[in-house]
Amino acid sequence: MIAGNFSGMTPKLAVLNLYEDVVRLKEFALEHGFSGIDWSFELETIPVTPLGESKWVKAQSLLQPLEVRYHCPFSRVDLGHIDPVQSQAAGKLLRRVVNLVSRAGGRYLSIHLGLGMDSTEGLSWERSIDSLRDLVHYGAEHRVRVCLENLAWGWTSRPNLFEKLIRRSGAWVTLDMGHAFVCESVASGYYSFKDFVTPHPDRIMNAHVYHKEIQGQGHIPPSSLDQIEERLMWLGRTSCTWWVLEIKDVPALLRTKEIVDQFFVARQFMVPRRMNSI
Repeated sequence: MIAGNFSGMTPKLAVLNLYEDVVRLKEFALEHGFSGIDWSFELETIPVTPLGESKWVKAQSLLQPLEVRYHCPFSRVDLGHIDPVQSQAAGKLLRRVVNLVSRAGGRYLSIHLGLGMDSTEGLSWERSIDSLRDLVHYGAEHRVRVCLENLAWGWTSRPNLFEKLIRRSGAWVTLDMGHAFVCESVASGYYSFKDFVTPHPDRIMNAHVYHKEIQGQGHIPPSSLDQIEERLMWLGRTSCTWWVLEIKDVPALLRTKEIVDQFFVARQFMVPRRMNSI
């Protein structure tokens, strides 16, 4: 059984940047009891001029006192691309984003390897590690922790390979529990969710909390605490205090928040019924 032995304070709950208007976004977050914003960049709207960057940084400051962390869900923009020109272009873009995040006072940036690709044939394993390591070092120079997120397919969907990528690059971790739930290595029973957690519990900086991802439907919220309780218990044993309710539909988002709040209350006196041993 996993005892209710949590690593520290109750995690902050963060909401996605659901609205372009940062004032409206801030009001929504505060009204519904969120403590932070997990801001996803879009390739088309990243500022490209010094004036645009300054305006963006000023707009981000309006979100205070909420904490803001950042996310780069850039499809087919990959540090590990087998084509060195494309790999270098991805690195240049991500360094620009690190600079923006640093200027805005951000301290965390989540990225991916293989996002939007349907095969790892276009990727280089060693280049992925080397380029990710370079970006991690660049981020550290700007006081930004670069975090690698696990996907539902590819190298980061396999706990053993994900652990190697983290260890060899020095990256931090963004753990997506919905991706982990549906990835083949877990769905087949060969691995379990805890195998994404136990190799590096002190390196998990962000968690994406929802039930599962279905291709073509997106992120599916939990219908009850039972669906996600065990995964939340494992998250609670890590150093992660930033839980993003990664759902865009507002009613589903608020129902998910009710479920997670229920978990926070219940964990004080209840051990979940079904748990794997450590």
